[in-house]
Amino acid sequence: MTKQNLFDAKSCVNSTMFVVEMVSPPPPPPPRGSCINNISRKTLVEINGDPKIMKSWIDSMRASSPTHHMSTTLYEDKTSWMMRGTVRKLARYFPTAIVSGRCRDKVYNFVQLSELYYAGSHGMDIKGPSKGSKYSKKGTQAILFQPASKFLPMIIEVYKELLDKTKSIEGVRVENNKFCVSVHFRCVDEKKWGELSQEVRLVLKEYPKLKLCQGRKVLEIRPIIKWDKGKALQFLLQSLGYAKCNDVFPIYIGDDRTDEDAFKVLRERRQGLGILVSKTPKETHASYSLQEPSEVMKFLLLLIEWKMLSLRRQSKIQKQLEEIKSSLNY
Repeated sequence: MTKQNLFDAKSCVNSTMFVVEMVSPPPPPPPRGSCINNISRKTLVEINGDPKIMKSWIDSMRASSPTHHMSTTLYEDKTSWMMRGTVRKLARYFPTAIVSGRCRDKVYNFVQLSELYYAGSHGMDIKGPSKGSKYSKKGTQAILFQPASKFLPMIIEVYKELLDKTKSIEGVRVENNKFCVSVHFRCVDEKKWGELSQEVRLVLKEYPKLKLCQGRKVLEIRPIIKWDKGKALQFLLQSLGYAKCNDVFPIYIGDDRTDEDAFKVLRERRQGLGILVSKTPKETHASYSLQEPSEVMKFLLLLIEWKMLSLRRQSKIQKQLEEIKSSLNY
C-alpha cells in the first residue's frame, strides 16, 4: 500500500469496516464505477450547451473508461465470489457495510449476507440488518433511511424517457437504481458516445432538480441533494452510536470517484482511514491504496487474522486474571 498521512491506529480498541462493492457479478456484469480523475466540477456535475464543455465531457468519458480485457473480467468474477466469503468472516468481528451506486435490493440479491449494512444508490438508500446488529449501541433502532424518497416518481419518469430516447443507440443499457438512473455505455461504439450524451442531456433539460454525473462507462442521473457516500458513512457511524467514540477506527475501501466523499470524511475526522483501489496513482483523499480486489481480499483476511489473535490474547489474559483472583481468594 502507498502510505500518506495516517491517524495512529494503535490507540484504537474497536474497528468499523465499511466495504465498497467493487467487483461485478457473473457475466453479463453491470459496469462498475470509475476511478478518480482530474475533471472539473462543472464537467462532472452539469452539462450545458457549450461545445467546449461538450468536448470536455466526451474527453472525460474516454479518460474515465479504460478498456478491460475479458481475462481480467473473468478473474474478477471469480474473485467476487471468494470476496463474499471473506466479507462474511469479516462481519463476524466488525460491523460491515457495503456502499454502492447500484440499487440496494440488487446489491443484496447478489451478496445475500443478511448480517451486513447496505447503502445503495450512492448512499441514498440505507438499511441495516433486519434483526438489528450486535455492534449497535444499546437503545439504537434498526436502520432504514432514504433521504431522496420524494424524488422516486421523477426518477421513474426519467428512466422511461431515457429508455425511449436511447433505444436507437446500439449497446446502451439504461438501469433504474431506484434513487438514480444509470446509462451504461460499455458496449456502445465510442463514435456514438457524443450522440448518447446529447440524448441524455436533452432529457435532463426538463428536470432541473436532477444532475448528471459520470462513472466508468456509465452516465448517472441523481437528485440534487446534499447527500453522498461521505454523508452515508457519517449516518452509519451515528446510527451505530460510534459518531463520538474515540476508540472506534473506521476503514473505508473504494475504487470509485464517488468514494472520495467518504475518504474526505475520514481524513477530516483524523480517525480512521480510506483505502483507494487503483492500479495507477491518482489524486485522492484516501490514506492508502491497493491495486486490485485480490489485494483487498488479502488485506481483509489479515484484518480478520489480527482480530482473532487479539481475541485469543484477551481470552488468555482474562483466564490468567481469573486464576490470580481465585488464588487470592483461596
